[in-house]
Amino acid sequence: MVILGSVLALAAAALHVLIFALESLLWGTPRAQAVFGEQSPQEVTATRAMAFNQGFYNLLLAVLAALGAVLLLAGTTAVGASLALAGTGSMLAAALVLLLSSPAHRAAATKQGTLPLLAVLALVVGLAL
Repeated sequence: MVILGSVLALAAAALHVLIFALESLLWGTPRAQAVFGEQSPQEVTATRAMAFNQGFYNLLLAVLAALGAVLLLAGTTAVGASLALAGTGSMLAAALVLLLSSPAHRAAATKQGTLPLLAVLALVVGLAL
């Protein structure tokens, strides 16, 4: 179960790296607008700095979760579990905040939070056994 949780944490990390790229590197492009919704050039300019910052939050959570998963798979259980659960737990918490605070973004929150939820559940069960 720890292996499954680690794989799910790596998948969640990959998703959050993609979100980082969309927010921090591709903001305002057709690809990012297809994901986050159409914005006028003025709206893109007004939200670029916020999206850039938010993208780095996603990247740092991805690094935390991925490093933890790799360490878990390498047998470094205490540190690996701590990092993986901190990363995926934070991802899950952010998805819950989005879900509860913005009904218009429920689908995005569900997509953002499913892999971290599954990773947390698998890791907790696997570590408890």
